[in-house]
Amino acid sequence: MNGMTRSADANARARRGRPPKGTSQLSKDAIVDATLKVIDTDGVTAVSMRSVARFLGVDAKSLYNHVDGKDGLLDAVTEHLLGGVSIPPPTGDLRIDLPAIADAFRNRALLHPETAPLVLTRQLASFEGLAPVEALLGVLRSAGCPIEESVQLMRVLVASLIGTLLREVQAGPALGISDEDGIAARQNTLEDSGLPHVIEAAPRLARFDRDAEYEYAVQAATALVLERIKASQA
Repeated sequence: MNGMTRSADANARARRGRPPKGTSQLSKDAIVDATLKVIDTDGVTAVSMRSVARFLGVDAKSLYNHVDGKDGLLDAVTEHLLGGVSIPPPTGDLRIDLPAIADAFRNRALLHPETAPLVLTRQLASFEGLAPVEALLGVLRSAGCPIEESVQLMRVLVASLIGTLLREVQAGPALGISDEDGIAARQNTLEDSGLPHVIEAAPRLARFDRDAEYEYAVQAATALVLERIKASQA
């Protein structure tokens, strides 16, 4: 074997042993960013090790050095979402603190609205994942709410907030429309339904104001919490 052949063989072996292009730049943060882009584009159901790897231009196997499969991807994204919530310091007034926590979560979630359902479906154990839970429980307990009631109210608050966020980003005609032409068309459809209560409510049912709907949901949830705490202390 001449020197040129040996050199070519050595180069071929080196190439075969080299990780795919981009693998050396892989990190958990890069994988989370890529997963978010997949979710933003195609939704949570599009997430897989292959879809994220394809976005990064690497072999799917290389992701396992940083995350534990698809569940690991979704957990990492949820932790990233919750860990970035800027929770304000409590004031001791639930009428201020609960809306403030809700606003902080909404502002964070609307950066990647398709991720909102993950908050309800992922069971996290990390500090980042549990910090918003700690904040909500903290303000409820400080207000004198019993622990059992605090847990139930925290779940109601989270479910209400997530539901409102999903309605913001995924609202269909049944929940109202935001553009004026669509509102007029939807109102006409509702008024032609032959259903008396639907006809009566048609001007409201046809319209969807994201900010107003959100504020109403937060105020209603806060009022419920205050009422339940008052009842528990009676």
